[in-house]
Amino acid sequence: MKQFKISIPASSANIGPGFDSAGLALNRFLTLDVTEQEEWEFEHKSHFLPSFTDYADHFIYQIAKQTAERHQKTLPGCKVTVASEIPLARGLGSSASAVLAGIELANQLCDLSLTGEQKLEYGTDIEGHPDNIAASLFGGVVVTATTQNNQVEYVRLSELDLDVVVCIPDSELKTETARSVLPANFSRKNATTASAITNVMIAALLSGDYHVAGKMMENDLFHEPYRAELIPNYENIRRKAKVMGAYGTVISGAGPTMISFVPKGKGAYIREQMEEGLTGYTIAALQIDQTGLQVN
Repeated sequence: MKQFKISIPASSANIGPGFDSAGLALNRFLTLDVTEQEEWEFEHKSHFLPSFTDYADHFIYQIAKQTAERHQKTLPGCKVTVASEIPLARGLGSSASAVLAGIELANQLCDLSLTGEQKLEYGTDIEGHPDNIAASLFGGVVVTATTQNNQVEYVRLSELDLDVVVCIPDSELKTETARSVLPANFSRKNATTASAITNVMIAALLSGDYHVAGKMMENDLFHEPYRAELIPNYENIRRKAKVMGAYGTVISGAGPTMISFVPKGKGAYIREQMEEGLTGYTIAALQIDQTGLQVN
């Protein structure tokens, strides 16, 4: 009888101008405690998790079944106890974490021996973009690209000397809504400028110049100018975080959470300062998770 635990971190995509290509893992987790048994059973232990009526309707089960069927396998029954620290529809990668949970569940139950690259490919096929998937899978800060033949390439950056502060509003924002406000096309001039900003941001992160990285984060042209009106307190949060010493503050994924890169060791202090006068939010000082998906 198999018995194991799967742990997958939350994630934040884009980091401003790294639209649909850059992401980082955060130390809030989706966990599955799995025990093989005759019948399927799911138990939820978090108010962040959505309701379901039957195991066959469960999103994680559906992804696991799809993954098993890719390899002509049948899932054996099991009990899955699910806990989550990741709020839904807040731009913290709850969907990507659940997708990876389903992929890894099938991997373990059916002895698929999937590589990291296969898990990234499967997750990207389902999510439609690799940024959240790669970050939660590998941990750290990951930059990805999908080539013209749909091959996903990625580079995991060295560990950054940063803390992270997130401002999570009580309200949700669906990814579909956040994508609907984006333009279908960019002029060559705008695309060139936007890409250059992304390049400098990544180079600054690699070289440890967090002041330049923060400046570039806040000068995105791909999505933030269009989504800002959907994000409550967008300008107020950016302004206040900057006064408190943040390098840069951007929309986390599609939002509505805002994420700030702050000096190492300053996360708790900046979190306390951000809480003053900002109601209807959960403010958290987090770390960049370096381990990614884990199975015990």
